[in-house]
Amino acid sequence: MIATDDSHRVTPAELFFDLVFVYAITQVTALMAADPTPLRLLGATVVLALLWWCWCCFAWLGNVVRADSGAMFTVLVAVMVVVLVVSLTVPEVYADLSGGLYAPLVFVLCYGAVRVLHLVSYWISSPGDDALHATLRRTALLSVAPPFVLLLVGSTLTGIAQTLVWLGAVLIDYCGIYVTGASGWRVASPAHFAERHGLIVIIALGESIVAIGVGVSGLPISVPVLAAAAAGVMVVAGLWRLYFRQISERAEHRLTTLDGDARTRLARDVYTFLHLPLVAGVVLTALGMKKALHQVADSKHYDLSEPLHGLVAWALAGGVGVFLLAAAAILLRTDGRRSAVLAIGGVGCLCAGVVVVLIPALLALGLLAAGVTGGAVLYRRRAGGTLRTPA
Repeated sequence: MIATDDSHRVTPAELFFDLVFVYAITQVTALMAADPTPLRLLGATVVLALLWWCWCCFAWLGNVVRADSGAMFTVLVAVMVVVLVVSLTVPEVYADLSGGLYAPLVFVLCYGAVRVLHLVSYWISSPGDDALHATLRRTALLSVAPPFVLLLVGSTLTGIAQTLVWLGAVLIDYCGIYVTGASGWRVASPAHFAERHGLIVIIALGESIVAIGVGVSGLPISVPVLAAAAAGVMVVAGLWRLYFRQISERAEHRLTTLDGDARTRLARDVYTFLHLPLVAGVVLTALGMKKALHQVADSKHYDLSEPLHGLVAWALAGGVGVFLLAAAAILLRTDGRRSAVLAIGGVGCLCAGVVVVLIPALLALGLLAAGVTGGAVLYRRRAGGTLRTPA
């Protein structure tokens, strides 16, 4: 395996690796859409958190070892195969279909295989790094073995019991990484690390675009459908502008100014932890847009006064709210900057579900597009264009 340095950038091998996660995120959205209830939303979020962990493991590894080197690329292809199997099981992970393999168990075993491949690859990549090896041992004991056992137990259960046990596994996993500490891990190239996470945000935003098309699939195209699709793209564009013109720039700049364990802690907090709700917010918004487009296009609901109902009504704006609050948290952790625009906008979107259920779906989507676009412009004007580093 070939070590990286500060000038390392994202390789085509890593872009190839990300392709399997395009499908994985699409499957999570479909899992939510198939049964849009609070319990299914929680369960899908747990699945997303586990998939996110699979991706993050190799984003960290690819920052210190070139992904296009022979041995590392072989590992990446193996992980792609395993993650594809994981993705195939997602629709059945809470409701196994008869006549095939038991999907929850396949999901758990494949997830465990990814975590083991990550630890072994990291160990081999730095044979003389005692600090890293000690950290890997702690990670295996605190953040891999106990959650894996809980996931196995949960795979034998159904309903709310399965969801809660798996949620417990995720919490232990994430807390275990935090308790393990920053010693031993390192971020060789801040530019590479920021770019990798920017690409996964792009994948999530791309899923929102796909959701627009899926929502009208097989239904006739009309003027309201075109208007709704345009509004959906405006929502995605507003989120893109906010992240790539403000959030990612500041986070990468701050990461570059640090070194050692301080850099590692910032990378862990901002990218591994806080980018998860950012991506989850986009997935929730994709669910809302998919349902909104379907309702506008469906001839059975062609009455444009028909609003969204239930969880999907909340998800349409609520997903944006989760995204905005995650963005505010990233800025706060990055350089101590408090953003009233993002915080107020995030809370407002989270509470907007009570309004969305009262107004036509097309109008709700249009208002959300206007709000996101206006909020992104307002935030840029208030934040200014300069990057501030605290003393």
